[in-house]
Amino acid sequence: MRGEGQIAITPMGGGITAPRGVRAAGVRCGIKRQAPDLALVASERPASVAATCTTNQVAAAPILLCRRRLPAGRFAALVANSGNANACTGEGGLRDAERMGEAAAAALGVPAEEVYVASTGVIGARLPMANVEAGVRDAAGRLSPEGGRDAAAAILTTDTRVKEAAREVRLARGTFRVGGMAKGSGMIAPDMATMLAFVATDLDVAAPLLRAALEEAVAETFNCITVDGETSTNDMVLLFANGRAEAEAAGPGTPALAAFARALREVCGELARQIVADGEGATKVVEIRVCGARSPAEARRIGLRIGNSPLVKTAFFGQDSNWGRIMAAIGSAGIPVDAGRVGIAVDEVPIVRGGVGLGAEAEQAANARMRQAAFTVTVDLGLGGAEARIWTTDLSEAYVRINAGYRS
Repeated sequence: MRGEGQIAITPMGGGITAPRGVRAAGVRCGIKRQAPDLALVASERPASVAATCTTNQVAAAPILLCRRRLPAGRFAALVANSGNANACTGEGGLRDAERMGEAAAAALGVPAEEVYVASTGVIGARLPMANVEAGVRDAAGRLSPEGGRDAAAAILTTDTRVKEAAREVRLARGTFRVGGMAKGSGMIAPDMATMLAFVATDLDVAAPLLRAALEEAVAETFNCITVDGETSTNDMVLLFANGRAEAEAAGPGTPALAAFARALREVCGELARQIVADGEGATKVVEIRVCGARSPAEARRIGLRIGNSPLVKTAFFGQDSNWGRIMAAIGSAGIPVDAGRVGIAVDEVPIVRGGVGLGAEAEQAANARMRQAAFTVTVDLGLGGAEARIWTTDLSEAYVRINAGYRS
């Protein structure tokens, strides 16, 4: 439990259904050969909503539909499928996305314009809509406050495990909860959202405040992870708030809003790190800490260049502190640097000081640290007081095998 004054934030189970008034289900409707492939999440009362969506210019049909519905700021339900991205499917794909939402609206008795749709999977194929609509009806009949894990399982593609996180927040008067689920393993690169994530809270938060809190949380969490430098056509982080908690509303400047923002960052951060840990073929989770920068933006850009470099990532896989590759990545990030000021360390083991390597003994000590499943690479630019943190993975042969046979 982490407390600040009269506020305490505690991890809890339940994922997306941890908040009061949220029900979910996950079913198999036949998009995928054997695994669950359709999730339904519903709020028992009308909720406010916010989302960040992919900046990829080739946006999937569900993204186009959700962008149309977001300005109203109202949420009743979410229907998401895996196994088929419904991307690059033209006007027919957009009609299919609309039909998914309409099927959920009819099954739940809610307005269709308050139903959000998400898809993930193979690009370029139409959805089997008879299967999808039957799946929506099946899921509606299975909705439950205990259905969060089934829903989290139904949105997976190449993931090897479900991804859930939740927090309970105790205020001076009342409690509220924040919970979510995510999917992501490949096509992970920071650019607005970089995968699918759905988060709920039972706190009363108006849509404009919800949007501001989400954008801040995404910037510090989901947009600070990378597996392969690829941004999907379907990326989305969606957040809704239904006001079911017995706690004060989160108005501007209130303790409730500040506590909500902290809890949201914790949930998003936990989900983001779970995505990195489940990266396709990954054997290492590496935190890249860039400090001594002139600005956080410059630190982040350099961190992402390091974290996305195939040469650096393969060195991580080989447990080789090949610092020359890191220096090359720093210098190619498009940020003015002074190589003579750069320092690099693996965990607390320095391998570069003043832009010069510290020799074989230092590298051997660093290599030993890189045999761990998780370690930190710190880059000190020596230029200022700003810093940023990026989470990345190594790059193994398994990544190639997974993606070479993705459609087979």
